[in-house]
Amino acid sequence: MDLKSKIRVIEDFPKEGISFKDITTLLQDGEALKYSIDKMAESLREKNVDIVVGPEARGFIFGVPVAYALGAGFVPVRKPGKLPAETIETSYSLEYGSDTLAIHKDSIKPGQKVAIVDDLLATGGTLSSVVKLVEELGGEVVSINFTIELTGLKGREKFKEYNVESLIKYEF
Repeated sequence: MDLKSKIRVIEDFPKEGISFKDITTLLQDGEALKYSIDKMAESLREKNVDIVVGPEARGFIFGVPVAYALGAGFVPVRKPGKLPAETIETSYSLEYGSDTLAIHKDSIKPGQKVAIVDDLLATGGTLSSVVKLVEELGGEVVSINFTIELTGLKGREKFKEYNVESLIKYEF
C-alpha cells in the first residue's frame, strides 16, 4: 500500500516554510490505518517486546494498537503533572525553549524489552528523552518505530545503536 498517498501535506503550517505532514487523513482511512498498525507489529513480532512506549499524544494513537497486536503492555510518556503516580522526568531542548516528559516510575521493570512507537521522527529531541526515561528505568530499547520520518532532519543519526524503522520517509 502506498501510505504516502494517505498523508495530507499542508504547506506553511504551523508557520511559513514548514511542510506539515498531517496523519489525520491516514487515520480516517480504515484500510490504511490497519495496514500501518499491522506493518509496525509485524516488524516487532520477533523482538519479544514486553512493553510498547508511546509519547504524548500521537504516540498513543499508534502505540496502543501495536501493543495490542503484540500482546504487550503499553506505557504512556506524558507532560509533567498528567500522570497520577510517582514519576521520573527529563527535559529536552526545543527550537525556542525546552520541554519536559514524564513516565511512571514503576511502569517498566529492569530487563523488559521495550519498543518505542510514535508518529514522526524529525530531529529526535523528543525521542532522546523517551529513550533516556526507558533506560533510566532499566528497560532495553529493542526497536524504535515511526509512521513518518523526515530524513532531511537527520534525527535517525542520533540513534545509530538502536533499530529504527519508519513506514513513510520524506526528504524534508
